[in-house]
Amino acid sequence: MSDVPNVVFLPGAAGARGFWRPVADRLPKAWTKTLRSWPGAGEEPHDPRVRSFSDLIARVASEIDHQTDLIAQSMGGIVGVGIALRHPRKVRRLVLVATSGGLDVRGLGAVDWRFEYRAEYPNAAPWIWQERVDYRHVLPTIRVPTLLIWGDADPISPLSVGHALAELLPDAALHIARGGTHSLARDRPDEVAALIAKHLEER
Repeated sequence: MSDVPNVVFLPGAAGARGFWRPVADRLPKAWTKTLRSWPGAGEEPHDPRVRSFSDLIARVASEIDHQTDLIAQSMGGIVGVGIALRHPRKVRRLVLVATSGGLDVRGLGAVDWRFEYRAEYPNAAPWIWQERVDYRHVLPTIRVPTLLIWGDADPISPLSVGHALAELLPDAALHIARGGTHSLARDRPDEVAALIAKHLEER
């Protein structure tokens, strides 16, 4: 395997690949980088073959042919964790940012984002806001090194969620970005890129 990281960026429910562009541009040019978008999410075009998180997981996993680093924000974390669970040999390292990670966050103080999302994106695929994924009981089986990046001013995925994931994942480190909101990966790309680079370059 090459020493050059192969990195796939997974966006949140807005679905646009451009969300991760500021961070990707700050990472080493030699790295192989793929920015994904989500069919039917936000204002992205629909694809009748994508009707669930399982469909997204299968699609992304099918395009990974060797060990890859997954960088995921919000909804993308459900996909990233799903790939790590179903295809562990394809994932070298994980970075999860401001995501549920497949936890039921209703009991962790999270504000429900669904009403505002539907108002902002009325044409988004219904499964995006209807489907609820629960990985709690299988998260401890994920053995890949995982970096958790959380803001302490995020009502959608509050710091309690980051702490819960840090306890459930066997090889996880939690970094707290003071004043960081749900969009901290887009708003603070220098800080986030530096954290990602350090995590992915560790031996």
